[in-house]
Amino acid sequence: MPRSLVTGGAGFLGSHLCEYLLGKGHQVIAMDNLLTGSIANIEHLQSEEFKFIKHDVTEYIYLAGPIDFVFHFASPASPLDYLQLPIQTLKVGALGTHKALGLAMAKNARFLLASTSEVYGDPLVHPQPEEYWGNVNPVGPRGVYDEAKRFGEALTMAYHRYKEVDTKIVRIFNTYGPRMRPNDGRAIPAFVPQALRNQPITIFGDGSQTRSFCYVSDLIEGIYRLMMSDQHEPVNIGNPHEMTIREMAEAIIRLTGSSSPLVTKPLPVDDPKVRQPDITLARRLLGWEPRVDLEEGLTRTIAWFREVLDKP
Repeated sequence: MPRSLVTGGAGFLGSHLCEYLLGKGHQVIAMDNLLTGSIANIEHLQSEEFKFIKHDVTEYIYLAGPIDFVFHFASPASPLDYLQLPIQTLKVGALGTHKALGLAMAKNARFLLASTSEVYGDPLVHPQPEEYWGNVNPVGPRGVYDEAKRFGEALTMAYHRYKEVDTKIVRIFNTYGPRMRPNDGRAIPAFVPQALRNQPITIFGDGSQTRSFCYVSDLIEGIYRLMMSDQHEPVNIGNPHEMTIREMAEAIIRLTGSSSPLVTKPLPVDDPKVRQPDITLARRLLGWEPRVDLEEGLTRTIAWFREVLDKP
């Protein structure tokens, strides 16, 4: 039975990954300091094959016994989180990645880094292929996240090239689904609660900036396929269907039957104007592409938020 470690395992993506791995017959260790993760995301997974360890991965990681796969997902991931936790974001991208890679090397395990489309910054190439080096402001407020992930990628490739660790790098584009924290600073978990409460929906700028939204189950399947592949260079995983933020808000209003009006606020500093993955590599190497369309994914996500927001 394969044994996998998921750092950040109590987070939005980490908890879905733990669930998927258990379904694939893995023993799973979820490690999280609960800075932005939640026990509520994983309490339904409790079993003999699942273990939770509260630990800060910027500190030395000790685990007894074999480990076959290390999935490094620990990091604040929403703008609200990394703007409030800039030092912790930089530390987990650097020290946390270093400690997780050291464990993978010691255990002769495969390693996968959860990187991000934010390594492309405010892109001058559209859509963004893996060969694009990006347009990042290293000293801007978003630089703490962008550069943490860029450093993590460089460190991962160094361990692959010079320490012969079997490493993978996934560049994750905007993802949504159940277990996102309401109002975590990202578009969908901000818009859905506002729509369900018939409150004004807040759009930054004029809403013409674009994003590409991938449903979480599609993303996790792509990540698993990447871990099981022979690829070492970064691979984009995301949905290439591009839409404006205003169009997303309007879709949520329609699907919730909300009477919420749209209101605008100034665009944050260095906010990307466009974002769309080129997934040619994922299609060719992994045989992967997203299957859940936006309406189905949003319907599932809205149902989950209804349940969460109705709880006392």
